[in-house]
Amino acid sequence: MSEIAIYINGKECKGTVGQLILSIATENGFEIPSMCHDDRVKPYGSCGVCLVEAEGLPRLVRACSTVAMDGMKIWTHSERALKNRKAALELLLSDHDGDCRPPCVLACPAQTDCQGYTGLIGLGKYKEAVALMKEKLPLPASIGRVCPHPCEEECRRELVEEPVSLAFLKYFAADKDLFSDEPYRPEIAESTDKRVAIIGGGPGGLSAAYFLRLKGHDVTIFEGLEKMGGMLRYGIPEYRLPKEVLDKEIDLIKELGVTLKNNVWFNKDIMLEQLRKDYNAVLVSVGAWNSLSIGCKGEELDGVYGGIDLLLDVAQNGELVTKQTFKDKAVAVVGGGNVAMDCCRTLIRLGADKVYIIYRRTRNEMPAEEIEIVEAAEEGVIFKTLRNPNEIIAQNGKVTQIRLQVMELGEPDASGRRAPVAVSGQEEVLDVDAIFAAIGQKTVPDGFEEIEFTKQGTIGTNKSYQTNLPGVFAVGDAVNDGASIAIAAIGAARVAAEAMDKYMSGEEIVIQEPVLVRRTVTEDDVASTEKMSRVKMPHLTPEERRSNFNQVNLGLSEEVAQKEAARCLECGCQDYFDCKLIKYSDECNADPEKFGGAKHKRGQDKRHEKIVLNPDKCVLCGLCMRVCEEIEDISAFGLVGRGFDTVMLPALGRSLTNAGCNNCDKCVEVCPTGSILKQEDRYYVK
Repeated sequence: MSEIAIYINGKECKGTVGQLILSIATENGFEIPSMCHDDRVKPYGSCGVCLVEAEGLPRLVRACSTVAMDGMKIWTHSERALKNRKAALELLLSDHDGDCRPPCVLACPAQTDCQGYTGLIGLGKYKEAVALMKEKLPLPASIGRVCPHPCEEECRRELVEEPVSLAFLKYFAADKDLFSDEPYRPEIAESTDKRVAIIGGGPGGLSAAYFLRLKGHDVTIFEGLEKMGGMLRYGIPEYRLPKEVLDKEIDLIKELGVTLKNNVWFNKDIMLEQLRKDYNAVLVSVGAWNSLSIGCKGEELDGVYGGIDLLLDVAQNGELVTKQTFKDKAVAVVGGGNVAMDCCRTLIRLGADKVYIIYRRTRNEMPAEEIEIVEAAEEGVIFKTLRNPNEIIAQNGKVTQIRLQVMELGEPDASGRRAPVAVSGQEEVLDVDAIFAAIGQKTVPDGFEEIEFTKQGTIGTNKSYQTNLPGVFAVGDAVNDGASIAIAAIGAARVAAEAMDKYMSGEEIVIQEPVLVRRTVTEDDVASTEKMSRVKMPHLTPEERRSNFNQVNLGLSEEVAQKEAARCLECGCQDYFDCKLIKYSDECNADPEKFGGAKHKRGQDKRHEKIVLNPDKCVLCGLCMRVCEEIEDISAFGLVGRGFDTVMLPALGRSLTNAGCNNCDKCVEVCPTGSILKQEDRYYVK
């Protein structure tokens, strides 16, 4: 065959007479996006994604159906080609309906693959489940116990009855692995000879160290306290998170080669300026260890403490030492979040006679987890809601009473919640021996004078968690919006680790939100789903737990965990990791909402014994029809309907089986969007 030469992006590429531009490009290492092409079938040219610019021609040409001519000069990523490719993708997205990622994953600040590990647990593949978790979360056993699980708030199973117990499933599988003879250990890349210093050994610092170490960097964590763990160790009571579990997870990070240095105080033993000289990059993850003040008269009195100080004291000194201070006393905790609940429940265990929780809104508005509120009430905490501290009263300089203003709910405030309003002339006085402020936390800025802070007193960073100082990054409670949940710090740590890796290698740091298609699901859409009650976590009774710090939750059995995992509706696309539509849309930064209007909602066809058809994801590339006809000599698929209503399905409403399908699976292999899948496929299999 006669040889020709064309030029792709300035490089000479050899081909043969009659060969397509796309084919020559592929043979020479150039990827031209295409969704409707397969070498085994005739060119079709339907998707418009493979448009390229040919010098001298007035119009863009389709690389998958245009024969190359000798001397042609092709530009695959010219401005005009990219603009039109993006438009083609946005048109395809306009009637592509489905969930690229399940809502649980999108709700998780760390983007943990909840659907994936749930499916693996359901199959009894616990180590594989943990391996999947640890792609985003290096402390699953700890986080599974304490996370307020925003993933569950978005779980669509709630439209049927109750959300899947995703956090406890994580806790179950992680424990299975953690306490096995051979816990999961990820592979570490070759050494880069780059050194990273991390200030702070909490969940953010530990997680960043994990991800950076996997990339081959030499990582050292400096922590002022005696042990690593940060708020997970010193802010979460033992009854919620046994420190044996945390220690084991930290040991696994240490075994990767991360250097842990405790009792090293920032701004005393180490300084930012020196760390910047000695290391290629620095991560600040110091947390927020100072409690916010209550903001009322008398809060400076002896007997008024920070809630975090109480939890830290118990964690450092042990319950017996702290118990001597509060046994048989009346105490009050101001606040309504998880820290406030931890303080209340800790004080119960320390033997306090009366433990009040003071909150200016109602119990329903409390930001703490519902289970924490319920268990606190079971243990004897006295709720004083719609109350706000007016004054702390003392005798001889020591707290004796707290005067409370009675409140009522008024109009919604900026957060959307109804604002508490004082009821004129109505107050209540409580006799107390100590008061704890648990209304929020702040960061101590000492030693970070060169770093720009926000108006809120937190370290300011961009989307990649870079500060204003080159090579200095920051994550966790000390950053931007301030104190949050541990999983948020872990999610930020992974992004920061990616950015630090690029910074140290001299690459441009670009943070781009992935292109994702989302669908709206209503109760009607899941009306036929069989109801299955959410499993209940076995736990100690209030009587069994009031006087000790033993772990309250007792864990799920294997049988119960698999039963719970089976409740997952598998909302996310099973073909997400191989979907060409999403891959190319990401590359072009296409907008799924560019072309508005209604989308078809035809639903899935599961009548075939092996294959599921989802026409709502079909982009009419025609590949299924063509491989079926041209390779198998079967006409199982065809274009049905006209115009906007056209769809690729078996004719006359027949099932795929009745249309002559021979179970060759070629349609599944070539489908670029997950519109055709095997019944047994799981989207977490990469």
